[in-house]
Amino acid sequence: MKHLLLRFQFVVTALGLAALVAPPAQAQTSERRTGLGLVANGLQYQGDFGSDYWKLDNTQLAPGLVINQYLGKGLDLSTQVLYGELTGRRSENTHFKTTLINVNLGFKLKLNNGWALKENSLIQPYLLAAPGWTYASRTGQFGGARIDLDKGYVDLFAAAGISLRLGAGVSVFVQSGQHLPMYANLDGTVEAGTPRWADRFLQHSVGLTFNLGQALDMDEDGVSDRLDKCANTPAGVLVDDNGCPLDGDADGVPDYLDACATEAGVAELRGCPDKDNDGVTDSEDNCPDIAGSIDRQGCPDADSDGIIDPDDKCPDTPAGATVDASGCPVADTTDSTAVAPAAPVPAPASTDTDGDGVLNAADRCPNSAGPASNGGCPEIRAEVRRSLQAATRSIRFETNKAVLLPSSYPTLDALVPVLSDYPDYSLSIAGHTDNKGPAAFNLALSRERAAAARRYLVEKGVAENRIEMRGYGPRYPIVSNATDAGRARNRRVEFDLFVSSGKNAAQAKYGAQPTSTPAKAGKARSVRKKALRKAPTTKTGTRKAVRPGTTVRKPVAPRAKR
Repeated sequence: MKHLLLRFQFVVTALGLAALVAPPAQAQTSERRTGLGLVANGLQYQGDFGSDYWKLDNTQLAPGLVINQYLGKGLDLSTQVLYGELTGRRSENTHFKTTLINVNLGFKLKLNNGWALKENSLIQPYLLAAPGWTYASRTGQFGGARIDLDKGYVDLFAAAGISLRLGAGVSVFVQSGQHLPMYANLDGTVEAGTPRWADRFLQHSVGLTFNLGQALDMDEDGVSDRLDKCANTPAGVLVDDNGCPLDGDADGVPDYLDACATEAGVAELRGCPDKDNDGVTDSEDNCPDIAGSIDRQGCPDADSDGIIDPDDKCPDTPAGATVDASGCPVADTTDSTAVAPAAPVPAPASTDTDGDGVLNAADRCPNSAGPASNGGCPEIRAEVRRSLQAATRSIRFETNKAVLLPSSYPTLDALVPVLSDYPDYSLSIAGHTDNKGPAAFNLALSRERAAAARRYLVEKGVAENRIEMRGYGPRYPIVSNATDAGRARNRRVEFDLFVSSGKNAAQAKYGAQPTSTPAKAGKARSVRKKALRKAPTTKTGTRKAVRPGTTVRKPVAPRAKR
C-alpha cells in the first residue's frame, strides 16, 4: 500500500507540473475543450467519532486534480481526483487514521450557458454530480485492538462552486461538496452491520484551472473564427461579441470607416447623412432639404444661369442670357436703329467664344456655354450623375477575371451618348477590389477591369483620349470588407465625368494610382497571412460611443467571388 501511495503522489506532481508549463489559452470553450486544474482540498470527517463539519481545527489538507472536458455551453464532463487523510481520537487506545484515494467522474452543469451569464463571463457558477470510487487505507486501534483495513467503496459526490476568470486561459475556483461512500467504515468502529451512510466527509476546494488548446483566431480579436461573423476585420478595430466592427449609429458603415460616427448616413458618403440624396453630405450642403448639384454645394440651379434657385428671382431665364446678381436678365439698352461704331477686333484673351459671360482666358470650356461658377463649362445634369452612379453599381465581371458579363453591356452602351453630349468632358474609370487574396493580384485585377470597360467604350466609338482608367486594388473600400455583402460592394468600377483640361476625377478623389508592381492576373490564390496583434487605436474624426452592454473585442475567411 505504501508503494501505491508513493506512485499516486508522483503522478499528481507530474500532472501538476505539466499544467504549470502548458501554454495559456482562452476560457474553456468548444475550441479549447480541456481544462486541467490543480486543487488544494480541505477534508472534514463525520461519523461515529463525531462531526468536524465546518470546523477548521480538524480539517485535513489534501492535494487533488480536476480534469474538465467541454461538452457544450452548459455542460462539462468532470473528473475529480484527491489524495488525503481523515483522523479521529477518543483516547490513547481508540483512534484512527484513514488514507483516502478518491476518483469521481460526472457532469458539471455550468450556469454561464448564455441564459443568465455569457460563456466568457468573469464569474461562472456551476453544480457538480460525480459518482466514483473511494479507496480507504485505515490504521488505528479501537479499545486497544488493531483496526487496520484496506477497502474500496462506491462513492456518491455532489458539489457546488464558482469559477473566476483571471485572464487568458487561467481561472480560479472554489467548491464545496459532500462525499457519501456507501457502507464505508472509515473510523473502524466495531459494529454488527455498517449502515449505508455510516461515515462521510466534506470536501472544500480551492484551485487553478488551465484551459488547454488553441482556437483559430487569426485576426486576434478574441472571437474565434468559428464564431466570428466578420473574420476579416483589420487589426486594431474594436469588435462586438460576433467579431464584427462596432457601428454605433447602425447605418451599415462601421465606426472605423465612418466619417460621421454619431449620425446614420449612407455608405457612398462614408457614413455621412444626405437627406436630399443629391450626393452632398448634409454638413457640406448649403441646401440640405432640396436636391441640388455637387458644383453648387448641394443647391439647385434650374436655369443654369449661375444663381442658385433660393437666390434666383428669375428662375426661368433663357439659356445664354446675361443675368445680374439676382438671376434676372440684364436689360438691353442699345438703340437698335443706331449704327454702332465698328468695334475693334478684341484680343484673344478678352474673347468669349461661346457667349456664356466667361472670357476665353478664364473659360475651361471656351466652345461650350456654362456658368462662371463651373468655370464656363456646362453643368452635368442630375440624371447623368445618377446614370454614372448606376453604372458603378451594375458593371459585373467573371469571377477573378477582367471579362465583362453580357449583363453589363446595356449600362456601358448608355454612357456613349453621354460623352457625345459633353464634348469638353472626359470619362474616368477607376477599378477597385476587396481585400481577399494577394495585394499585387488585386491591384492588377482592378486595372484590367477598368481597362476592359474602357476597351468596350472605345469599340463603341468613344475617342481613346477621352477615357482615362486607373486601378486602386483594395485600398479604398466604401464599406467594411468584414462580410460577403461588404466585399461585394467594394468590388466595383467607378465612372465619373471630369473637364478634360482639369484633374482626373479618380485622382482628385483617391490620389495617385498605386505604383507597386502588379502580379500576373489569373486565378486568385488564397493566402494565409500571419495575423498581427491588435492594439487599441483611436479613430480620427468623431468617435462613436460604445453602446452600453456591448462587449468590445476579431483567419482569413474563405475566398469570396470578386
